[in-house]
Amino acid sequence: MTFAIPLLVVALGGLFAERSGIVNIALDGIMIIGAFAGILFMHMMQFTVTGQGILLLSLVVAAVSGVVISLVHAFASINMKADQTISGTAINTFAPAFAIYVARMLVGVQQVTFKNDFLIQKVPLLGDIPVLGPMFFQKAYITTYLGIAILVLSWVVLYKTRFGLRLRACGEHPQAADSVGINVYKMRYAGTLISGALAGIGGVIFVVPTSVNFNATVSGYGFLALAVLIFGQWKPGRILFAAIFFGFMKTLSVTYANIPFLAGLGLSSDIYKMIPYVATLIVLAFTSKKSAAPRAEGIPYDKGER
Repeated sequence: MTFAIPLLVVALGGLFAERSGIVNIALDGIMIIGAFAGILFMHMMQFTVTGQGILLLSLVVAAVSGVVISLVHAFASINMKADQTISGTAINTFAPAFAIYVARMLVGVQQVTFKNDFLIQKVPLLGDIPVLGPMFFQKAYITTYLGIAILVLSWVVLYKTRFGLRLRACGEHPQAADSVGINVYKMRYAGTLISGALAGIGGVIFVVPTSVNFNATVSGYGFLALAVLIFGQWKPGRILFAAIFFGFMKTLSVTYANIPFLAGLGLSSDIYKMIPYVATLIVLAFTSKKSAAPRAEGIPYDKGER
């Protein structure tokens, strides 16, 4: 769950953007910006606010920073009708450099440290449930439950609300949506900004359970989230299973030493670190042909076209 939940949240962020018709390849960069803002806030406020409160506040800060940087992508893609891949790549290039520069200016060093005391040892009552208790309700982070809540909320918003119907319509046939009075530009802005907020939150969710500092990187998790989105066929339920699969692959890459069979192979640790990314290539090679991507994805909308 430590590795699957960040993938799930960020992939759901990408889902909102791409369902509206905007390709958000900038997920990795937005994760970095969100993680940097959230961890920097935590670093500066950890002696003022304690407990889970500071973690929740840092998630809010990360979401806001994700929205701000995604505004750049939205403006370039929607108003300027720029190539969405180039716009996203520019953000991915900008984000780590920005995080390093600002960290050195404000903290004095590249790594932004924080006090990680957010681990929940045991949830009362729920932690005593056989099998499920140790798996989900012991030695867990509140971000795990937040990730599941985001999944449920995303499904409800996309498939049970008028907003979700309009958002999906803008990604499938924007001209038809426009003809019935839907503002395609506003819907695409909404999808992109929601995507930025979730990617920013995902950045903090990735860093907190795995480290006590942030070093301007999320280990390519934004790109893995894109793979989860594609493998999940742009559907929340399938994205969950895809996130669990890639999370399992990531877990193998860092815990192989505790598995006798893998440890006995005598392979270099670098080989095991490649497992999630090799799995990504293999899975996408076999599943991309059956892609169910929104039909208008990546195509700038021109109101004058029919």
